[in-house]
Amino acid sequence: MNTSTGILSKLLVRRHGGLVLFFAVFLGLSFLTRVALLIKAAHDVTWTLSLVGAFGWGMVYDLGAAAFASLPLALLLTVLPAWFFAGRWTHWVAYAAAFLIIFALIFGGVAEWTFWDEFGVRFNFIAVDYLVYTQEVIGNIRESYNLPAILTGVAAGAALGLWVIGRTGWPARWLAGEHEKAKTRYAAGALWFTGAVAFGSVLSSDWQPNFHNNFNRELGKNGLWSLFSAFKNNVLKYAQFYPTLPDDEVFKVLAARLAADGAVPVQPGEADTLRLVRNDGPELRPNVIQITVESLSADFLSIFNRASNLTPHLAEIAGKSLVFDNFYATGTRTDRGMEALTLAVPPTPGRSLVKRPRNENLFTLGSVFQAKGYDTAFIYGGFGYFDNMNYFFGHNGYRVIDRTGVPKPDITFANVWGVCDEDLFRWTMREADAGAATGRPFHYFVMTTSNHRPFTFPDGRIDLPSKVSGRAGAVKYTDFAIGEFLREAEKKPWFKNTVFVIVADHCASSAGRTELPIQNYHIPLIIYSPGGHIASGHIKTLTSQMDYAPTLLGLLHWSYASRFFGHDVRRIAPGAAHALLGNYQKLGLRKGDDFIVLKPVRQTAQFVYNVHDFSLTPRPTDEAFRAEAISYYQAASYLYEHNLYHALSPDEFSRYNQPATTNP
Repeated sequence: MNTSTGILSKLLVRRHGGLVLFFAVFLGLSFLTRVALLIKAAHDVTWTLSLVGAFGWGMVYDLGAAAFASLPLALLLTVLPAWFFAGRWTHWVAYAAAFLIIFALIFGGVAEWTFWDEFGVRFNFIAVDYLVYTQEVIGNIRESYNLPAILTGVAAGAALGLWVIGRTGWPARWLAGEHEKAKTRYAAGALWFTGAVAFGSVLSSDWQPNFHNNFNRELGKNGLWSLFSAFKNNVLKYAQFYPTLPDDEVFKVLAARLAADGAVPVQPGEADTLRLVRNDGPELRPNVIQITVESLSADFLSIFNRASNLTPHLAEIAGKSLVFDNFYATGTRTDRGMEALTLAVPPTPGRSLVKRPRNENLFTLGSVFQAKGYDTAFIYGGFGYFDNMNYFFGHNGYRVIDRTGVPKPDITFANVWGVCDEDLFRWTMREADAGAATGRPFHYFVMTTSNHRPFTFPDGRIDLPSKVSGRAGAVKYTDFAIGEFLREAEKKPWFKNTVFVIVADHCASSAGRTELPIQNYHIPLIIYSPGGHIASGHIKTLTSQMDYAPTLLGLLHWSYASRFFGHDVRRIAPGAAHALLGNYQKLGLRKGDDFIVLKPVRQTAQFVYNVHDFSLTPRPTDEAFRAEAISYYQAASYLYEHNLYHALSPDEFSRYNQPATTNP
């Protein structure tokens, strides 16, 4: 018996020897999957020694994925009592479990094959997206593949694999082994857990060197590990999957678009959006309370949909406010709304910048308010660790107030999602009172939660019951709470020196028949200025959340240095007005009736949008329009990846900013 065989025999007779079998199966099937993908990509890979490196790195990531995947089995082998392994029936249970494990691993390999066939890569954030949109994905699988045949084949492969492994005698040797005492078993389990978690946590996708050929690089990954990494890093690289142009051309096209409102670039020709925005008239310094309402579709408001009676208070407020009739969300999630409303950037692919790494000290609306001497705060009724909200706002110019930092007596009603909106607005009122007492202007980003499943709220507030009335009741309750808040605020000395913004984070539903259902991105933006700082009326220009921050600052007559991608929509020609909107992987640009979508892998589709029936009719691609769409998304991705979308330092702000006369 050689040394390696002797070590294997010693490991197999121990309780955790089952993990050795698991690793052997996992690594073997991962290697076969890599070989299968290599054969499939035979005409695309570079047949050099880099392939050896790819397989070597692939083994490293296979080990990392196996370490994480082994944790449930390690826990089970640790806690099962000794008598469980004494009976003959245990062998049947072990073989049945082994069959299911092999079945799952082979099925994963088949899924990787089909994913590679479509995208030419291992699992990434597109696969994460598939986990989000399960209904559409399952339907696509059923229509595209013979699922019964695939499952039958996978089952046959699992049975064959189990037979081959059984012929080695390893499973029988493990099952016949003498299992150690509980104390030793738990110590071994703890050691395994510590080692597996440590290795899996330290291992990073950034360790992989840059291969000149992307197919070689992708072969050097593990699909399951890449899926873990996509969840962790929240990134889908634009340059790898979307239509591109040379970077200098992108910023040249973008500079022309950004100049549409008369702003003057600070560094012409540079890869930057920094420019000087000048507004006439004395600067206004009112307080600004921005109420960002969860899932408030425009259709819920009677000013957009006469059939709706859910928002009487908002309808009343709108009658004395500046209303944006043609305002669109950039995305379909709260973090996307937060991203656009604070950063004024396009919805780049993958997750929003709110959830990405390296998202500190960015150029935000909060950083501009802070530079102007404002107190800024993010006030949220839920737990702000969700979607990385607290970290993002706390590192980008805002104080953070959420459910974790509020005394229990300040919470009168709550569900799993957050406190009721009345509680949230009471916290906001307290902050406003304290802020006004200091004499310093304030800007609060307030995020509601009541219009979210499970749609529960305090009884007796409206004429619809909690929960059973569903979203209709939640919308009407939120409308009630906003009305109550403004009535209470009217009693405060700071009321007339405050601008109240009511805006949605996204629509209640984003599903539709078209690739990006534009009508399901239509949301309200209402700016109420009881002190007359901002005149009431309507703005019918096409606008998106990306334009909110520069338009608000323009309404206040502020002059400042800006990195925002959006415009003050009052200062651009109607023909230049546009809206950017997307989901995790499809990126859209609408201008008038023209709508273009960028999507993986380097695909473009252009349509004519019918505002009456919301249909999208395909049309030939306009290259100039395509270049404009690419410029927004590619530039935004470039600036993030190169850490160039950062807030201005106090010195930079003083150097660039030349404020006009202030009117307190």
